[in-house]
Amino acid sequence: MQYLIISDIHANYVALSTVLTDAPEFDKILCLGDLVGYGPSPNRCIDRMREYEHINLAGNHDWATLGKLDLRAFNQDARQANLWTRSNLTPESRRYLSSLLTRQEVESFTLVHASPREPVWEYILDSHVACVNFDHFSTPICLVGHTHVPTVFELDQTEDRCEPVRVGLEEPLSLESRRLIINPGSVGQPRDGDPRASYAMLDTAAMTFTFRRVAYSIEITQERMRARGLPSRLIDRLAAGR
Repeated sequence: MQYLIISDIHANYVALSTVLTDAPEFDKILCLGDLVGYGPSPNRCIDRMREYEHINLAGNHDWATLGKLDLRAFNQDARQANLWTRSNLTPESRRYLSSLLTRQEVESFTLVHASPREPVWEYILDSHVACVNFDHFSTPICLVGHTHVPTVFELDQTEDRCEPVRVGLEEPLSLESRRLIINPGSVGQPRDGDPRASYAMLDTAAMTFTFRRVAYSIEITQERMRARGLPSRLIDRLAAGR
């Protein structure tokens, strides 16, 4: 199977559409959560996702939009954006988000938004947190999102330690006989200093994972955010990739 791996679209329809156009042919989408939040087009992103065969996980912004998380746990900009999203979701979009699970397994992969230990909220930002999380899934590989940064952590099973793995763009990473936690980065709001939409391709026949980036019309998304009165900091950060 050829899977398109995406995460953290954050209602950025322009970025999502660009990724769908740029991606090589795929059989199914695996989305690791946060389809909404921050951005200007939550309903359009949900409708576009539903045009494809896909699996989507619940993220913290998806839950916050539904009132399943206390908005006091979010910063002021995120709270404002989530309140706007709540008031603009269609009933059908709300039902879709309400149906999402926090954890699924596909073939030999565990899928969560944040971490296998805490699927909705925990950030896997370093080797220490990654190492602890390997005890919380039984498949060889776990795919996560949430940090908005493309990352790979590998467990050295002989020495019981975890290290980051450097992988170049469009450089297939072999998954054979490895224990890995992989984050494809963010489609709609990258935070690694590169404003291009980040996504990946998973080939389960060849057992490879390939990171990809594509530039999109950031200015269009920014203008739509301004028109909806969304916070200026959220608008500005798209161009910086931070």
